[in-house]
Amino acid sequence: MSELFILQNQDKLFLGRQNNWLDGRDLAALFKTAHKDEAINQMFEASSKDYRQRIKVISCPANEKGLPQIDPDLLPEPLPKAGKDLFETLATVPDAAHESAAPTPQADLS
Repeated sequence: MSELFILQNQDKLFLGRQNNWLDGRDLAALFKTAHKDEAINQMFEASSKDYRQRIKVISCPANEKGLPQIDPDLLPEPLPKAGKDLFETLATVPDAAHESAAPTPQADLS
């Protein structure tokens, strides 16, 4: 098996091929390279675009399809998907704006 390098940020998300941050469940969508210097260059470019990112290079073995085998301990909680999953996630989160809103003063019109 060969070795691949992927990038992970401080939120445990992985850099995708489209320069977006993914949860790592779709291995084909991840940025991956067999060359550590390419991974370091990509890490520099990604952190230059957003200085708040704390990115690290992770080495992992490749599977038979040439995709990285990521240790399950490195994976974050799954991101909600658009559609039904996202709606269900949002429905379970209490609306903080309504809970903490102060009563609105009423104007005296008399």
